[in-house]
Amino acid sequence: MSEEAPEAAHTEPTAPESEPAPRRRRLLLDSLPVLLVRAAHPRQAALTAAAMGAVAALDARPAREVALVAATVLVGQAVLGWHNDLLDRARDRAHERTGKPIADGRLDPGTAWFAWCCGVLLLVPLAVNNGVLAGCCYLASVAVGLLANLDNGLVRRGLLSWLPWAVAFSLYPAFLSYGGWGGQAEGDPPQPALVGLAALIGVGVHVLTSLWGLVADDADGWTYLPLRLGRRTGATRLLVLTLVYLLVVAGAFAVTAHQLGLSR
Repeated sequence: MSEEAPEAAHTEPTAPESEPAPRRRRLLLDSLPVLLVRAAHPRQAALTAAAMGAVAALDARPAREVALVAATVLVGQAVLGWHNDLLDRARDRAHERTGKPIADGRLDPGTAWFAWCCGVLLLVPLAVNNGVLAGCCYLASVAVGLLANLDNGLVRRGLLSWLPWAVAFSLYPAFLSYGGWGGQAEGDPPQPALVGLAALIGVGVHVLTSLWGLVADDADGWTYLPLRLGRRTGATRLLVLTLVYLLVVAGAFAVTAHQLGLSR
């Protein structure tokens, strides 16, 4: 007489455990699109694009032209941001700067260079679609910004650090005043007063964006304008003074543009 086999234990299938929320959040933050956005200096890019789009809107430009201006500037700022983080990755790593995915190894430099090249290839037709002359003015502004990213003892790290910022921003009114829709768009020359005020805004933005790196720049022996000002006033006071300065100059720009228009 054979023995009965023991009855197999009955088990209910269990649903797979869901991933913990912190792990899902980390996977999202380390995804390639997010890392590329973080390396593009997104806050500066978004603020500059929004400001340029707002000026175009205040000039009664059609909605599609306002959107084109904002898109062009957004891509141009991303190109500048990627270029800056690629060239500065060794310094950023040495100073353990946070929010720098290229420096901390989460974003491969080759991938970032590929994104930069794609950004340049996208920027050129976007800029020219504002009009050939307007597009050339904006591309010249971006070119000045790219040159300013290069390690130079007189310009980037020295006494003339403010100059490329002033030149780059001074080209913005021309980009707007000559701009329109389509490559055949032709505008008029910008108001000289707006060119000067835009240059002053560029100097202020240079100081503002440099404030969070003054300690590292001082350690590296830089002698540029924001560091000289910071030594005299202190970083906190310089932040307040810079914000007040930018509000005054931007207000003067808005009033002048409202009274005179962007073009002559």
